[in-house]
Amino acid sequence: MNANEPLAERLRPKTLEDYVSQTHLIGEHGSLTQHIKHGLIPSMIFWGPPGTGKTTLANIIATESKRPFYTLSAINSGVKDIRDVIEKAKQSGGLFTTKNPILFIDEIHRFSKSQQDSLLQAVEKGWITLIGATTENPSFEVISALLSRCQVYILNAFDKQDLETLLKRAITTDEGLSKKNIVLKETNALLKISGGDARKLLNIFELIVNAFDSDDIEITDEIVLKKVQNNTVRYDKTGEQHYDIISAFIKSIRGSDPNAAVYWLARMIEGGEDVKFIARRLLIAASEDIGNANPTALVIANNTFQAVSTIGYPESRIILSQCATYLACSPKSNASYMAIGNAQKLVRETGDLSVPLEIRNAPTKLMQELGFGDNYKYAHNYSNNFANQEFLPEDIKNTTLYQPGNNTRENAHREFLKQRWKDKYDY
Repeated sequence: MNANEPLAERLRPKTLEDYVSQTHLIGEHGSLTQHIKHGLIPSMIFWGPPGTGKTTLANIIATESKRPFYTLSAINSGVKDIRDVIEKAKQSGGLFTTKNPILFIDEIHRFSKSQQDSLLQAVEKGWITLIGATTENPSFEVISALLSRCQVYILNAFDKQDLETLLKRAITTDEGLSKKNIVLKETNALLKISGGDARKLLNIFELIVNAFDSDDIEITDEIVLKKVQNNTVRYDKTGEQHYDIISAFIKSIRGSDPNAAVYWLARMIEGGEDVKFIARRLLIAASEDIGNANPTALVIANNTFQAVSTIGYPESRIILSQCATYLACSPKSNASYMAIGNAQKLVRETGDLSVPLEIRNAPTKLMQELGFGDNYKYAHNYSNNFANQEFLPEDIKNTTLYQPGNNTRENAHREFLKQRWKDKYDY
């Protein structure tokens, strides 16, 4: 045992049988189980919070499928490093084997477009099987050409049962901890601080255990909080509170508290959070939580995203602060967010209903002869640019999906809709 090796590293599972959590991927009916069993491994992206086993799962897949395994970190690798590894992978794969090597790239979202482009041919030709790991939404951070060649698998934060299983395994199987008499009297504080991050949980646990002078150790919530408080800065700097803090930031904006919003913004800035990640969340909040109560919020948030993408730190902090405080002070409405949710639910329930004949497109003579577009009322030909007609499929006509929020601007929307649709929709 390496005395300097963190507990999380010492307990890293080597086989699928030892792997905890992510049963939706590697359980009996998991989407990856059969791929691994038969050694038919597609290129893929693992997307999930820190400490959910992305690197571990990639290692296990390589071992179980008996493939050469190469790894790069997007933090310190360039195009030359990628090409060198691809060349080695091509040579190790040989000409007469279907088991091409696996290239694992940690934090693939940090790769630039040109770096991601350099992977395309190797993935396309099958010289490598790519496994990328990211904590960011690959739809935003991975180029579409590469994303289309990969399956995306979501790894979830560990639940309470998973985390408690890891703690018990640490106590009973780790060479160092198993020699001590450790009693887990309470685990709530440990689980709360870890936030579903297995690596963080195990390393905090080891930190606490090592703080005891005796080998007789009783772990309580009070002891955990007391020991960890002295090490808060150490853990904040790792960025592992990423999801908790962005949640607090968005909820402060939603709750119209600019003071809390700029505090959590400062926490992210001081922790080195990606400026585009913050700006992107502001953009989402502007639509999800403010919407038509103040449509200018979306304009400002979009301009903020464009500006900080060009400028970067440290000046971006000012632009982010302006946007965050503006959004926090804006009237709030989730009416548009609720409307699309209601509409999608209705679509899933009712299927592909036919478009009413009168509002269908009629670009050909045959379509015109079949009545496509007949009786369509062109709104601008009528008083107030409005003509009462049916736009929904017959089976769901008169269904109200959008309810304006209770604020000045959307109350005006409601009055407008009442005047137009008083005999049709419930406003």
